[in-house]
Amino acid sequence: MFYIIGLGLCDEKDITVRGLEAVKGSTRVYLEAYTSILMVQKERLEAFYGKELIIADRDMVETQSDDILKDADKEDVSLLVVGDPYGATTHTDIVLRARSMNIPTRVIHNASIMNAVGACGLQLYNFGQTVSLVFFTETWKPDSFYDRIKENSDLGMHTLVLLDIKVKEQSEENLARGRKIYEPPQYMSIPQAVSQLVEIEEKRQSGTLKADSTLAIALSRVGGGSEERIVAGTLQELLAQPPEVYGEPLHSLVIVGKRLHHLEVEYAETFAVNRETWRDVASRVYGCALD
Repeated sequence: MFYIIGLGLCDEKDITVRGLEAVKGSTRVYLEAYTSILMVQKERLEAFYGKELIIADRDMVETQSDDILKDADKEDVSLLVVGDPYGATTHTDIVLRARSMNIPTRVIHNASIMNAVGACGLQLYNFGQTVSLVFFTETWKPDSFYDRIKENSDLGMHTLVLLDIKVKEQSEENLARGRKIYEPPQYMSIPQAVSQLVEIEEKRQSGTLKADSTLAIALSRVGGGSEERIVAGTLQELLAQPPEVYGEPLHSLVIVGKRLHHLEVEYAETFAVNRETWRDVASRVYGCALD
């Protein structure tokens, strides 16, 4: 059996009982370590699970999946992923590969940012399409995400924006020269994300992400207890906050949609940079009826 097991959002104790049983019964256990990160080191996972973990980087998962799937038709093999297994298309792909090889598969689910984002007070059924925001470079500033946010905005829906991470990435020069030299890990921060959104708004000028009248909520380390941070405000306010306000990575951002309920406003107000501004924009710009 080939298992793909969600680890949840925080630490070694977030695995489900069913997931832990599968890990303990597996001959080999891989830890996928590039679509997201946990808040603890591999050694803590190994101590709690009682198993040695094999790091599965991008190359292994995307180009050497046969190594992971080897003998999974005869013995149990597990691939551990942060969050929920179906939070990344990579994991869907490896399930399809396993099925094409007639290997039985089982997915064990867990919490992910896709549902834990509700911690910010916005109701999950009011979310539209989720988008990813990549690091801009001097010569590459893809803006297709803006169209998805606008589509959500036109329907009044909230947008979850997943911020880029770069783990075991090569520079263009090293990639061109075939050198296996990797850059230090990078995790996009809220200030960088907001500045990129504002930059594209200045280019598009549809008003979808107008800095002084678009409400947004920043989240970091959701599910991480004392390390969790949630900060709400206009894009302009979020951009003005010192980086340390947002805590350690990983960071996510929600663009608030116009179909805003007063209970959402009141709940998220707890996290607002300025409560008066939060309520004023929610009422005046979003048309939310507040007492």
